[in-house]
Amino acid sequence: MPFDKFQEECGVIGIFNHPEASNLAYLGLHALQHRGQEGAGIVSSDGRKLNIERGMGLVSEIFTRSRLKRLPGKTAMGHNRYSTAGGSHLKNVQPLLVNYSLGQMSVAHNGNLINAQYIKDQLEAYGSIFHTTSDTEVVIQLIAISKYSTLADRIVDALSQVKGAYSMLFMNEKELIAVRDPRGIRPLVLGKLEETYIVASETCAFDLIEAEYLREIKPGEMLIINNEGLHSSFPFARMERKACIFEHIYFARPDSIIFGSTVNTVRKNFGRALAREHPVEADVVVPVPDSGMPPSLGYSEESGIPFELALIRNHYIGRTFIEPEHAIRHFGVKLKLNPVREALQGKRVILVDDSIVRGTTSRKIVKMVRDAGAREVHMRISSPPTTHPCFYGIDTPTRKELIASSHEVEDIRRYITADSLGYLSVEQMMEAVPSRKDGYCMACFTGSYPIRFPEIKRNQLELFP
Repeated sequence: MPFDKFQEECGVIGIFNHPEASNLAYLGLHALQHRGQEGAGIVSSDGRKLNIERGMGLVSEIFTRSRLKRLPGKTAMGHNRYSTAGGSHLKNVQPLLVNYSLGQMSVAHNGNLINAQYIKDQLEAYGSIFHTTSDTEVVIQLIAISKYSTLADRIVDALSQVKGAYSMLFMNEKELIAVRDPRGIRPLVLGKLEETYIVASETCAFDLIEAEYLREIKPGEMLIINNEGLHSSFPFARMERKACIFEHIYFARPDSIIFGSTVNTVRKNFGRALAREHPVEADVVVPVPDSGMPPSLGYSEESGIPFELALIRNHYIGRTFIEPEHAIRHFGVKLKLNPVREALQGKRVILVDDSIVRGTTSRKIVKMVRDAGAREVHMRISSPPTTHPCFYGIDTPTRKELIASSHEVEDIRRYITADSLGYLSVEQMMEAVPSRKDGYCMACFTGSYPIRFPEIKRNQLELFP
């Protein structure tokens, strides 16, 4: 049984001008593994042709020494996949590599294109053949039919026709191109290691390979990296920034810098705000690991109530496990979490988690803590109630599956059997974000979507005059 969480999106990394480019991409994918565990791939360029290796599973399972040796060259890019668009199949694992009129091209994408199906219908009506079910292939097809003479111009032409969130990497035999959508919904950062440029979803990828973090790639920015250096441009119409607030709440690693702020600092700020907004008399503050750790520390520091690591997470489950034939209650949660009984026995416990999605897992964790001897269990959530699904690169349940979309806080408290339940308000959450004035997407809490959904008119072939 999966944890009751929003699922990760994807992670990308690009390396330009390093003799071990594919090895650095491999290490970067390790650091970004939290952003997707279904599959991974690396494409490299030796200056004449592109080479690809990809597979299903974790990075360490896919890339053996022999596979990395088949990826020569000084330029490489990699991708960790979690399927937000398209099924979980090898054919959808990125980067995608194609041959087209200008030579070879590879693409890796973090995000989701909300009008991809509409464009795909139009392209298929004019004879295009799709080999995957990924929305990324729509961009490839648009690049292939573009009349412009350079890859960069074709990318601009293609991305001008799509709507949604994208942090994308493109590569041909000679250059690496990074593009971020005009609203900057998904993160993308630039780093450098001596004469090597690196682009990645998060700065934690730079730390592992000892690269220097230079800056965030700006919303709507295109970076062309080649032997002439780095060229920046802003080819798209400027729009209000709408960075995904859930990167701060859950997705990004705590040691990363996202949207100009260190994730760990922001999450501790959430916990401090939560303690001020929803205080309660208790003996210990206990995180639901792992993303509940920083806000729990913040809650403990603000309230003066001791922090206790009383739920231990098993990090070595893998993607599948065999459930015993004899039924064990709450087996899925027990497989991942185990209580420290002496830390909970007779205590009034504040449980801190980052979110409640369906509520099923929270209910089981509350019961686990009670069964371990807790006298009271008070649930505190370091984000507002999640009432709407995301369509911009996060795999979320439908709205009817989100418990907060149809239940008041008191109803949810009764369902999860907690003695009290407190969510961080939208106002206090944003006060805790240092870069709050830059603009954030909070559609999962408010239902205010920054990108209007296209009307599907299947008989109108609007793409082609």
